[in-house]
Amino acid sequence: METKSYTLDDVEPTYRRMIIDGEDTQAQSGETFTRLSPAHEVEVTSFPHGGKEDVDRAVTAARKALDRGWRQSSGSQRSKLLLKVADLVRRDAEALALAETLETGKPITQSRNEVAGTAELWEYAASLARNTQGDAHNALGRDTLAMVVHEPIGVVGMITPWNFPLLIVSQKLPFALAAGNTAVVKPSESTSATTVMLGQLIREAGFPAGVVNIVTGDRVVGAAIAEHPGIDMISFTGSTGVGKGIASAAGRDLKKVELELGGKNPQIITANADFTAAVDAGVFGGYFNVGQCCNSGSRLIVHRSIADEFAAAVVERAKHMRVGDPLKSDTLVGSLVNDAQMAVVERYVAEGREAGAHLLTGGDRLDTGLNGRFFQPTVFTDVTAQMSIATDEIFGPVLSVLPYDTLEEAIGIANSTSFGLSAGIWSNDINEALTAARDLRAGTVWVNRWMDGYPEVPFGGYGHSGIGRELGRQALAEFSELKTIQLQVGIRENRWVDAPDAPRP
Repeated sequence: METKSYTLDDVEPTYRRMIIDGEDTQAQSGETFTRLSPAHEVEVTSFPHGGKEDVDRAVTAARKALDRGWRQSSGSQRSKLLLKVADLVRRDAEALALAETLETGKPITQSRNEVAGTAELWEYAASLARNTQGDAHNALGRDTLAMVVHEPIGVVGMITPWNFPLLIVSQKLPFALAAGNTAVVKPSESTSATTVMLGQLIREAGFPAGVVNIVTGDRVVGAAIAEHPGIDMISFTGSTGVGKGIASAAGRDLKKVELELGGKNPQIITANADFTAAVDAGVFGGYFNVGQCCNSGSRLIVHRSIADEFAAAVVERAKHMRVGDPLKSDTLVGSLVNDAQMAVVERYVAEGREAGAHLLTGGDRLDTGLNGRFFQPTVFTDVTAQMSIATDEIFGPVLSVLPYDTLEEAIGIANSTSFGLSAGIWSNDINEALTAARDLRAGTVWVNRWMDGYPEVPFGGYGHSGIGRELGRQALAEFSELKTIQLQVGIRENRWVDAPDAPRP
């Protein structure tokens, strides 16, 4: 892995046009918007400010590409193109990582890891493209044969978030393409660069014009995609509140929706857990990407006999986190994405203190000598399950330690929120581990590990954490329609109305 550090001298502002029907294009309005680095407050990118008219153009292009042949393309053809994208992502890995760091404020080493993961997602989707399988039913009777086949849904609208822009669009787009769909993608207005760069690589790989269209802009673009009658499915990743709005808009046309939403994810630490490993995972789960992660393991539910010792160990590590310039290769924690998110984090810290939680460390902005939005890694104890810092997704570097006495109590605390994205248990007792894995209401349960992901296994949540699954073989099903085809074998007997010339009694 590359270890190079950068400075602002290496940064030159760029203008990146959106992509419609295979062409770099401006917004119909002619308007643009600019993104400043959240860590440095310097201009890094600007984009066309798209609107409803641009979404119309993109949907028209996607529909034409679908009907011109992409729907009927072979799995082999799709697979080869997806593999080419993976190769190009690896070729341009450093440029993609730098662009991601500048827009998100995350450390450059983290961005490099995410780019590597992105290439693997496109590779795995390529393998699925050649393995789309249906079912044959030959035991329905002597005169009946039935087939169940997978068909593309059509034009898929994708609305993606700012925290992992390249990785998350790649948890959706290659799988939709592998299934034979076309797409209209709207990246977050805060972090559009790597999505547009990916679109350019998709074009370079040889995908037909219109198969992938990228429209940059704000919520106006997102609303236009969700409401557009020419879009057959919506795939969205973001907050639960916004997801509900998108589902409501899509529901008016009965569009299929796939939603990956928020989380308030618990880590249960038992008395017999590997203490050091659990502490490390607690810190990682809370402060990775400054806590701006739907999988953030921000609720540490710790057996009362070790709760104080565990909290002290987490605090010690939190105090020594390398927080600062994300362009430096030794930085672990970078900047929050914008002022609005900083205000959210500050509000929740204040609510925690007012509710009676004990602030052990952090809780305030951090002066790094830059003009960025840095926040101290924060730890609360004396937290109850009813406090807002224990129930709400904060999207910031805030950990809460909640003590428990019995495993049943711990599982109850873990399941006490409306979310169910991920959960974990740290235990060297196999019975404890399996009991928790069975009873925790979450789409992913980690046992003695945290936040490991693989393209091969599905990802999604229960409850307010979403609808549907990404990744794995299941992702292909999400982007497919099932069609049953029944065939008559031999001559069909009249069963309703006799033919006019049939003999009569």
